[in-house]
Amino acid sequence: MSNNYFQFKQFTIQQENCAMKVTTDACLFGAWSAAICRHLSANSILDIGTGTGLLSLMLAQKTNAIIHAIEVDENAITQAQQNFQKSCWNNRLQIHHSSIQLFTQKNNSQFDFVIINPPFYQHDLKSSNKQKNMAHHSTLLSLEELINCIKKLLHSKSYFSILLPYARADYFLQLAKDFYLVERVNVKQTPNHTYFRTMLLFGMQPSIVIEKNIIIKQSEKKYSFEFTELLKNYYLYL
Repeated sequence: MSNNYFQFKQFTIQQENCAMKVTTDACLFGAWSAAICRHLSANSILDIGTGTGLLSLMLAQKTNAIIHAIEVDENAITQAQQNFQKSCWNNRLQIHHSSIQLFTQKNNSQFDFVIINPPFYQHDLKSSNKQKNMAHHSTLLSLEELINCIKKLLHSKSYFSILLPYARADYFLQLAKDFYLVERVNVKQTPNHTYFRTMLLFGMQPSIVIEKNIIIKQSEKKYSFEFTELLKNYYLYL
């Protein structure tokens, strides 16, 4: 059973009411994206499908940006709001109870950076838990719809990052033909595992593409150097 909370160095994620719990790959994605946002000096950030608020809080720790978080699930909204309010960055965190489709229709705002950890599965077997299905399956938001929304949310110097299953990354690259790939990072659990996640960074201007691979753990008990460098400001035991 998942713990009801996940303690980081500078904030706590309460997650008992959220279907999508804190995961190692989401933490890696958040730390990687936060480092990018800090380098870009992003002033405005949009977190699509915030869940517990994990990614927003990770980016708030590393930047001075105003962060808007969107979520459709009522339980997750309440949970994220609680996590935001208890953090020292609560004055820079704003949450919206909305789908990204409706948010895009009603708002003319554009953001320096957009971060997305979308529902992963499109045709896979679903559970009987509706909340879990909403969090894990793209029944309410397809990748095609997501792309159309992102186009309206970015200005000429914006960037966005997305976390995907490794097997779906090439398909998303085909969909994202109106953007420029800046960086691709393939992730696997250990040297003996196959790649299972891909982190992608896109921009609005042509760029030299950087391709990397990250292994989370070099052995059963030891995180890799790359993982440690990204997470050492977040994880209690690093």
